Amino acid sequence: MRIQTGFQIVYNCPAPVPMLLTLSVHASRRDDLETPDWLRTEPPLDVHQYLDSYGNICSRVLAPAGRLTLSADFIIRDSGLIDSYVPDAVQHAVQDLPDEVMVFLLGSRYCETDRLSQIAWSLFQYTAPGWARVQAITDFVHNHIVFNYANARPDKTAWDVWLEATGVCRDYAHLAVAFCRCMNIPARYCTGYMGDIGVPVAGVMDFSAWFEVYLGNCWYTFDARNNMPRMARVLIARGRDAADVPIANTFGLAFLEGFEVTSVEAPDLDYGISGPG
Repeated sequence: MRIQTGFQIVYNCPAPVPMLLTLSVHASRRDDLETPDWLRTEPPLDVHQYLDSYGNICSRVLAPAGRLTLSADFIIRDSGLIDSYVPDAVQHAVQDLPDEVMVFLLGSRYCETDRLSQIAWSLFQYTAPGWARVQAITDFVHNHIVFNYANARPDKTAWDVWLEATGVCRDYAHLAVAFCRCMNIPARYCTGYMGDIGVPVAGVMDFSAWFEVYLGNCWYTFDARNNMPRMARVLIARGRDAADVPIANTFGLAFLEGFEVTSVEAPDLDYGISGPG
């Protein structure tokens, strides 16, 4: 499968402002790129990139005063397979977890395990450990939250989502991640592209959020917003929660004026050889 993917984001800056952007395809998917996913800027700017501690590609720019357009347009190859289903994946005892996984058991900015631990154990203590427990958490969060863009806000945490029971995909992911960590299952927040490929069109395209859990010595994808195996996920970044992977950190005023995301299936390349005309 070939996926046509990209974005256009427009800011208006009253004065020059440094920006830290997380908009490039994750390092683990670079070999799948058929065309480069260069970050373009208008006006043209110097773009400095580096890898953060989670393996995400981060870009730094100094935005000038006035209008700034950030964009990318590329094709990436994908297996076309849906998310893995491994019902016998086991839950590890905490003492047996690899050192590098332990950070994904801890509370974080948007996932307050201290406030949600008692609730999580009251809801899920009698579920079977492992895959079944994660699926029970995913089912619960999917049914608990009513999707509504109007109720999204940048400071909403998993605790807020628990109380308000409404939000967007990042809110579903935060509450599910927090519940998993409360139940001693390492979980990390993911953001990327996921178009309506293989499913009925769901609405205006946006970046998507889902989460991954560590079971059976592997990381597996779960999605509390959609709660069904999906195809054509294109990972941009992973972290403890959305605070680690925002599409833009602006160190000064920058007003968002335009936002478009694209992720659609591209036609297969035709390698046929034409006969005589």
